Amino acid sequence: MAEIQPSHHVAAAAMARSESNLSKVYSIDVEGEAGDHQEVGDFDYTQRAQWLRAAVLGANDGLLSTASLMMGVGAVRKDVKTMMLTGVAGLVGGACSMAIGEFVSVYAQYDIELSQMKREGNVQKNKLPNPYYASFASAVAFAVGALVPLLGAAFINNYKVRLGVMVGVVSLALMVFGWLGAFLGKAPLVKSSLRVLIGGWLAMAVTFGLTKLVDHVGGL
Repeated sequence: MAEIQPSHHVAAAAMARSESNLSKVYSIDVEGEAGDHQEVGDFDYTQRAQWLRAAVLGANDGLLSTASLMMGVGAVRKDVKTMMLTGVAGLVGGACSMAIGEFVSVYAQYDIELSQMKREGNVQKNKLPNPYYASFASAVAFAVGALVPLLGAAFINNYKVRLGVMVGVVSLALMVFGWLGAFLGKAPLVKSSLRVLIGGWLAMAVTFGLTKLVDHVGGL
């Protein structure tokens, strides 16, 4: 029994060490897999939030620039046809401008990131930004925003009613876009929404007032 006892203890100790090592390896694997899943989830959410926030900002840009343009022309031309044509021109021109600007910007980012991957010897094109998709998304977002004042002013012949309806519709859309932008950017919701709303009012008022002033002074 004296000779068997030590070998028994040695075997038990070896088994204990083996189980401990397996436990550590399993724990590391589980933590690694959980970390990988969490990292992928965070990456997907971050990318999605960035695209959504860019879309909201593009729509807000289309909304405010087109509404201000229509208000400016509406200060000196009271017929609905002139205002609608102005809005359509603003929509088309703004969407094209946004698409081209986004394409150039994202393509520059694409070239920089691709060069960096080549220097590191790890080229993964699926992780690179797509300038064509970004360009299309930017143009669509701008057009969606620009449609709001156009639809608000359409088919309303009375000049004062048309201006009032357009300001009301645009104000509501500004609040919604401001809230969405703040939510996606994790900013204070009420404060950000009011900032966007007041900024929109100021832009429309300045455009309306200056255009009317220029028309009065210049006698156009």
